Amino acid sequence: MSGTDVVVIGAGVAGIQAAMDVANHNIHVWLVEREPTIGGHMGMLDKTFPTNDCSMCILSPKMAEVGRHPNITLLTLSEVEKIEGTVGDFTVSITKYPRYIREADCTGCGDCTNICPVEVYNKFDAGVGVRKAIYKPHAQVVPNWAVKDNLHCIECGLCYEVCGKNAVLHTDEDAVQTITVNAAAVVIATGYTLFDAEKKQQFGYLRYPDVITSIEFERMINAGGPTLGEVRRMSNGERPNSVVFVQCVGSRDISIGRNYCSCVCCMYALKNSMLIKEHYPDTEVTILYNDLRAYGKGYEEYAERAKQMGINIVRAFPGEIQQTRSNLVLPIEDTETGEFKNLEADLVVLSVGMEPLPDTIHLAKSLGLPLDDNNFLSCADMKLNPAGTIRPGIYIAGAAVAPKDIPDSVISGGAAAMKATIDSYSSEEKP
Repeated sequence: MSGTDVVVIGAGVAGIQAAMDVANHNIHVWLVEREPTIGGHMGMLDKTFPTNDCSMCILSPKMAEVGRHPNITLLTLSEVEKIEGTVGDFTVSITKYPRYIREADCTGCGDCTNICPVEVYNKFDAGVGVRKAIYKPHAQVVPNWAVKDNLHCIECGLCYEVCGKNAVLHTDEDAVQTITVNAAAVVIATGYTLFDAEKKQQFGYLRYPDVITSIEFERMINAGGPTLGEVRRMSNGERPNSVVFVQCVGSRDISIGRNYCSCVCCMYALKNSMLIKEHYPDTEVTILYNDLRAYGKGYEEYAERAKQMGINIVRAFPGEIQQTRSNLVLPIEDTETGEFKNLEADLVVLSVGMEPLPDTIHLAKSLGLPLDDNNFLSCADMKLNPAGTIRPGIYIAGAAVAPKDIPDSVISGGAAAMKATIDSYSSEEKP
């Protein structure tokens, strides 16, 4: 029997856009997300370039619409295990992992989180902050339910006692579920992961506490983050007087197999340097770049604005970073003047690039979908069918295809949605 539903894998901004566009054509959508909440990486950001608009102010209304849309079934803590069939008649097997929360009763009040005594690494805060063993990743989660991390739960029983709805479940009260969906089309929008900066040992990441990654900085400068928007040195908690951004960490580097540009790093470094200047005008901010790639609408003007704010933009690449008693020292060669010098900084931010998720690579191989030279999903035709694949009915969107910024991801999600919508309508017309 042919299906008319559409399955969207991944609920970052590209997946959210794809799901909404399809659902608004009166087609039922199954939106599958492996994290406890939708939103992806965009939910971790403070501002967006080139307007410096609040990231969550843009994303939250979309998340809320997805959560209450009558044509969208949202499956969080879920993964697609297998896709079989052909266009118009796919069978999609989905594994839904236990939340250990009775979803129908949870109000997201946070009482269980407040009373929990356990603190562990917080993935959403990129390790800058901690979370509890029962938690919500952030205040604006969709769906608005807590999740209990049984790996770190010590079964103290406090969350069971404090929950007025008795919504917290014991380990043996929830189980893995397998859901099978018959679908006309599938959209893969699984997003990206970030380069592991520890692989570039010259920068001393994880060796020197004041060398952090760009996503850690994003959580630090975010008013909803663990430091409430205050930029601090990780070594002593003091405000840095000088900050250096190092570009192309994990991008445009043949020695580590990353010979592509990650598209967004120049712009987010400009954005974050401007945010520092707005918060702390007396802070010395320097960006060390290879080539400044400000190619989008209003991007070049944005870069010029950064220069006018007093941000030092130097064409250079640092050698091995050294830790002194009081700060960090970066030996650099200014490739425009040929001058060698040692640059001192209280805080160094590594602009790490995007790379494909291992799970996306595994899914592509199981579906027989080709990958490009950098292991991103390969489209059927870059010019004529950028959202299509060699398998009719399976479409791709967002940063799973290539490094993309937010506007390009939204456009990509919309393109894949229209392809899937056509397949759904065609399937509906079949006898």
